[in-house]
Formats: sequence, C-alpha cells, structure tokens
Amino acid sequence: MTVEIVGSISDRLTGTEAHRAFVDHEFFKQVRSRELSHEHVGMFLGQWWHPLHYFPTFLARCVSVLPDIESKSAITRILSQEVGVRSAKAAHEAIYADSMEKAGYDRRTVTGSAPFAETAQLVAWYEKCSADRCSALGGIFATEVTDLLMVSAIGEAVRRESGTERNAWVDIHVTQEPDHVDQATNALFSGLTLEQERAVLDSAEEMWRHWTAFFDRLAIETGTIVPSGRS
Repeated sequence: MTVEIVGSISDRLTGTEAHRAFVDHEFFKQVRSRELSHEHVGMFLGQWWHPLHYFPTFLARCVSVLPDIESKSAITRILSQEVGVRSAKAAHEAIYADSMEKAGYDRRTVTGSAPFAETAQLVAWYEKCSADRCSALGGIFATEVTDLLMVSAIGEAVRRESGTERNAWVDIHVTQEPDHVDQATNALFSGLTLEQERAVLDSAEEMWRHWTAFFDRLAIETGTIVPSGRS
C-alpha cells in the first residue's frame, strides 16, 4: 500500500514537537541581543565546522541509498552546490573558512577545534541516518528546512561581534537554501508506505533533537544563553 503524499508529509514533519522545540530554541533569540565575546563566537564556529565538513559525505551516502533517479537527482543537486559545483574554492566549507578568517577568527579555531560530545553525536547521527532511504530522507529534510535559521543565527553572532556586515558564507545560503528546500521536498514525493512515512518522520525528529542538544551545549558553554527547556 502506498500513501499519497502531495506535500502532507512535509506539513507533518514541520508540525512535530521536535521541530517546534528546535525552531523556538532560545539560542536563536538571545544570540541577536546578548553580548558575546570573540572567544564565544569562535567556539560556535569551531563546533559548526564539524557537521558542515561532514555534510557532503552525508549527502553522497544518501544518494547511494535512494532507490529512484528522481530522488538521486534532487539530492545530487544539493551536493553539487555544497562542494562548489565545479570549483573547490566555491565549496561551502571553503567559503566558510575563508569568510570567518576575513572576519577576524583564527582559521585553526574555525577548522581545527575538537568537537564537543554533542557535536560528535550529531555527526554520528548524520552517518547513521544515511544508511537507508527513509532515515536519509528524514535527515535531509530536517536539515534543509532549518538550515537558514541556524546559519542566520551564527552569522548574526559573527556580525555583531566582529562588525563585519557582509559574510559570503551567509550570502550563499540565502541564495541557495530555497532551492535546497525544494529539492529536499521533491525527494519525498515518491510513493511511500505508511511504515516508510513513519520512518521518515522518526528520523527527522531525531535529527532535530540532536541539533537541539548541539545548541544547548553552545548555550551552556557561553553561560549567557538559556538552553532549550531550561530556566
């Protein structure tokens, strides 16, 4: 038995408690008003590097487990943009390292910081959920529909602390992310059984829980932002 999705699965995904808890995370509110030190923002950047660096590998693994050419094509489009299309210098991680160095952050801190436990667990979940079709789809969708929210928050912390008004890494997400969301959504529009649909939902929820833990840890480390669900 197949389920007619026609967009309903994306509505259900973004209507979950895990999604609501994540998008309402206090980090995204407080980072726009609290004073953060250069060291704090550098710490944000060093932790963000780990999922950013792994993301192309995650997408490539996802392509390998997707069964139909439509889904493979949609996710390959995202992967191509992530790695710079035909130029390694235009890859997102290269733009990230370069733009943060230009904003005044030590490149070794940005690309060479050890991951927190929550960061390592997040990357491990990316690897785990890319092992089969449904969990891969959930991981892709969960990331793409919230990526601009996360990028904007990190970018705002950099802007406020460094005084840099334009950041190439933020700009490229503003340009490309709507297409990424479309491609991720399109990849869900192949027929799924009820059991498969539930697996997509479960994977997306788990991804948002890992990202919530990631930002909780950043909040705890700064001591200035109230972690999600805490007072």
